[in-house]
Amino acid sequence: MAFPLPLPMARALELARAAARDGEVPVGAVVTLGDAIVATSANAMRGGHDPTAHAEMVAIRRAAAALGRERLDGCDLWVTLEPCAMCAGAIAHARLRRLYYGASDPKGGAVAHGPRLFAQPTCHHRPDIYEGLGAEESGALLRDFFRARRA
Repeated sequence: MAFPLPLPMARALELARAAARDGEVPVGAVVTLGDAIVATSANAMRGGHDPTAHAEMVAIRRAAAALGRERLDGCDLWVTLEPCAMCAGAIAHARLRRLYYGASDPKGGAVAHGPRLFAQPTCHHRPDIYEGLGAEESGALLRDFFRARRA
């Protein structure tokens, strides 16, 4: 029996689909505090000519602005793809409580792959990590996006 995705991950997938329609790599992110959605974003690197405008980075910036604080204690991040090293670093600095992500990224991920940032002794904050939520749909969006680019 398939279970419905939690609302924040379903919203992150909607954002990822919208990013793909805009020509961005289809990644979406949502920051929550309790049951409330505080901030959302999709990848915006191409449209904004900003290599740091990953969905996670923009959502973290928006959440900090919305809450009026630089630390996001008690907040959770929901993202459709395993965060890269830059985003994992921002997650640690923001002190996010939990990280939920969909598809694994063996090539560019930094949570379960590559540098495994949160496992490093120099990492001062480690969120609770939940992987694989919406992984199938997240992965399909990415595969379809890049397949269409190569055609």
